[in-house]
Amino acid sequence: MRIKKSSIITTPDIILIGAGIMSATLGVLLKKLNPAFTISIFERLDRVTAESSDAWNNAGTGHSAFCELNYTPENEDGTIEITKAIKIAESFEVSKEFWSHLVEDGVIESPDEFIRHIPHMSFVWGDDNVEYLQKRFDALTKHHLFEGMQYSEDKAELTNWIPLVMDGRNPDEKVAATRMELGTDVNFGALTKAMFGYLEKQQGVKLFLNHEVDDFERGKDGSWTIEVKDRDSKKAHFVRSKFIFIGAGGGSLPLLEKSNIPEGKGFGGFPVSGQWLVCTKPEIIEKHQAKVYGKAAVGSPPMSVPHLDTRVIDGKKALLFGPYAGFSTKFLKNGSYLDLPLSIKFNNIKPMLAAGIHNIPLTKYLIDQVRQSPQDRLEALNDYVPGAKLEDWELETAGQRVQVIKKDKDEGGVLEFGTEMVTAADGSLAALLGASPGASTSVSIMLDLIHRCFKNQATSKEWQQKFKEIIPSFGKSLAKDADLALKTRSRTTEVLKLNTSYLEEDVTA
Repeated sequence: MRIKKSSIITTPDIILIGAGIMSATLGVLLKKLNPAFTISIFERLDRVTAESSDAWNNAGTGHSAFCELNYTPENEDGTIEITKAIKIAESFEVSKEFWSHLVEDGVIESPDEFIRHIPHMSFVWGDDNVEYLQKRFDALTKHHLFEGMQYSEDKAELTNWIPLVMDGRNPDEKVAATRMELGTDVNFGALTKAMFGYLEKQQGVKLFLNHEVDDFERGKDGSWTIEVKDRDSKKAHFVRSKFIFIGAGGGSLPLLEKSNIPEGKGFGGFPVSGQWLVCTKPEIIEKHQAKVYGKAAVGSPPMSVPHLDTRVIDGKKALLFGPYAGFSTKFLKNGSYLDLPLSIKFNNIKPMLAAGIHNIPLTKYLIDQVRQSPQDRLEALNDYVPGAKLEDWELETAGQRVQVIKKDKDEGGVLEFGTEMVTAADGSLAALLGASPGASTSVSIMLDLIHRCFKNQATSKEWQQKFKEIIPSFGKSLAKDADLALKTRSRTTEVLKLNTSYLEEDVTA
């Protein structure tokens, strides 16, 4: 990259690439920790939250591991592994603390703009699956973060919980479900917009839409200069900063590669697209008041776990089923078909090939999904809504996800599900790769980033005090301290108004 002397170079303290939930969360945290920080945010599209953070591009499940069976795998000895579930549940509680602070601080006028109470349920059928769910329930309810979870095989009780799922089902079929009343539905798009609205009002913060970051150059002093192209005028500008965060969703990997930091070598990405069936009949929508998750098909990615979701988006109730997985070489919903081939470099081709060889069942699954007919999609829907008719549902495209591929000493390369934070050794650059449950755990992820990249400030007495003001449980473990977890949940439930059910709210179908 050659910097033209005639170009105007601005020098913010912080550069955020991507206008989604991650950049918004980091931007608000940093501005509250140090109001003097100057921040420039660059988004390649013409609005914020246009990709994964958009309400229609994700499930909106406040991922707290209450209902997601892929977070609690069964070990070879038949026991249930709950370590990941506990970590995710704890992280979501931290997110609720931060969001409660935003409400109390006036950043968000009313919590029902972005979060609402909705029960989280797991539903299975068949002897083996019922046995698994019972063991999962027994394992999780030994931990205080899952206190209050209910389990039932009683068909009358299940019909009361989920009439749409139970009506018309074979009476001889063995079924079971768990129910966690504390579940939530989160409009991450609305939450993100509120945070960017706050940031734009702060002195020293600038949001640039339709601006695409093309290249990186590292200076001898450790600072970074990025080339940014205005997609409207086609003009390029240069911006210099001592810290860059790449939070561009699926677009983070190509940008990380352009930064050329040693820590980013060997990472690859595997894109997975998705679709939803969206119900169009109000009388059907009204029969379902829960988020119901099932078991994923063998070889399918975690983002393809089937679920039937009550949603409230912009005050209107909706019902979604899916997602149906697919394959596209795009890394973003609004990306290029060249994204995947252009991401293949000499340093990551071995891990990517190895991951491909080790995930042949996944490849086969995605091929089958791409070839699905409307009737095939209806059959999958009928597992959760017996007797469903295709004319009552419309197919909509969901967001694009890029799963992380990383080096592995034994396997050569492995496909990771979840998120991966990559940081430069000196903390001057950080990139977030991966997908779910990223948005739900965004606050914990960004706190970790701050401690990696702003080490001296993060451990200072001033910042430690501010952390505790923003997140009262900061420095303590909600997973280990049952009393603190209960007090924290009680407070955030009240502040976020999560003790009111959908049935009691003025929401239109």
